Amino acid sequence: MHCISFGFKYGLPLESDLVFDVRCLPNPFYVEELREHTGLEAPVRDYVMNCKETEGFKTRFTDMIDYMLPLYIQEGKSQLVIAVGCTGGHHRSVALAQYMHDHLAANGVHATVSHRDITKQ
Repeated sequence: MHCISFGFKYGLPLESDLVFDVRCLPNPFYVEELREHTGLEAPVRDYVMNCKETEGFKTRFTDMIDYMLPLYIQEGKSQLVIAVGCTGGHHRSVALAQYMHDHLAANGVHATVSHRDITKQ
């Protein structure tokens, strides 16, 4: 399993198997003290993860991946790339791709994570 965060303004990751658009969630970019930080940093991560909208998304996101993963394995798929995108790839997508990576790892799934656009302006 590989989780990747990205910014839609830079295009979809071509290697993606599943793409999740989190631009519907509250955007830390519009909070002055969070704008220059990323979803890997506690203030941004906490802002994203503690929004009521994110709570509903996390439940459904986790349930869907937990349901689908054994089906992909049953079909013989040996790799799966989960892409999570927001506008610029700095805040929401980073926090949620990291969340999914951590969830998978905690459940014994070999998972990696990368943040494709986190350093882009």
